[in-house]
Amino acid sequence: MNTIDILRTLTSSAGVTGDEYNDAGLNAEKILSQFGSVKRTKSGSLSLNIPGSGKKILLDAHLDRLGLIVTAIDKTGFLRVDKCGGIDRRVMAAARVTVLGKEELKGVIISTPPHIAKSEDADKALTFESAGVDTGLSYEEISKIVKIGDRIIFDGEFTLLANGLIASPALDDRAGMTALIKVLDIISKNGGTDADITVLFSSQEEITGAGAKTGAYEFAPDEAIAVDVSFARAPGVKETESGELKKGAMICISPSLDINFSNSLIMTAQKNSIPYQIEICPSSTGTNADDIALSRSGVSTAVVSIPQRNMHTQGEIIALEDIDSCAELIAQYILSHGGKK
Repeated sequence: MNTIDILRTLTSSAGVTGDEYNDAGLNAEKILSQFGSVKRTKSGSLSLNIPGSGKKILLDAHLDRLGLIVTAIDKTGFLRVDKCGGIDRRVMAAARVTVLGKEELKGVIISTPPHIAKSEDADKALTFESAGVDTGLSYEEISKIVKIGDRIIFDGEFTLLANGLIASPALDDRAGMTALIKVLDIISKNGGTDADITVLFSSQEEITGAGAKTGAYEFAPDEAIAVDVSFARAPGVKETESGELKKGAMICISPSLDINFSNSLIMTAQKNSIPYQIEICPSSTGTNADDIALSRSGVSTAVVSIPQRNMHTQGEIIALEDIDSCAELIAQYILSHGGKK
């Protein structure tokens, strides 16, 4: 399966936190349904189970993407907004957006020109209190199309950079979803496994983690792997807190995870000559794994991440080969460790 085609389709979809099941859910469901019957959960997640007699393994990547929510429409036609997830306010001013009303509207977040900005505000990020979206429509016109509670996504082209790098919005975590789709493809091409596999494209990771919490409770896995993005090396990013693009998947070592599981993934990478790197999370991981591990009587949990630059912006950057190494690592682990309990 072509990594670029999957990723392009998934990142072109909306699916802002709490409103995942629109084109995002439909596109993901269409791709995932190649491997079996896809179910939508009550919390808005998508799940696919491939039954087996071996270990029950949950593979999680979150479906939701960051965005904005309309909080008011002022009398001049500007949309007032607030965040859906941890938007980086430093890149909001003058950003181009798409408003997801009854019909899609293009807009731009207003920016005060530096010539007239107050001196004390010159170096400050735009606040949500002062942010507004300009669509060019009057109050009367826009009120027929947009209502309070509608979502807004940040625009950005899916761009092929040099040396196999991709720049796009929503790579967090559509890159993780792509990796899990490729996991299923690799396992299928290798004749399958005894493992009982559930793939969960979980909702609301950016706010409450509801999709992963409820999904882990419902599926009651023996083991779980959360696939997300993590920090990649770039100017201003500490080497000790980041991985490198094109150096493989990041296997997390954390006191909140099962160290034996993490070590098994490391040994799988070494045995199969799969590029990998180690990520240290000194407390919690900041991923769905933190909630999955605590489900029911506890779940043996690991985290495999894809290094990414510019996290939580409309210009996130990943390397295609890191998605592929992530997929190969997880697939080979399941093929060799998914047998009888």
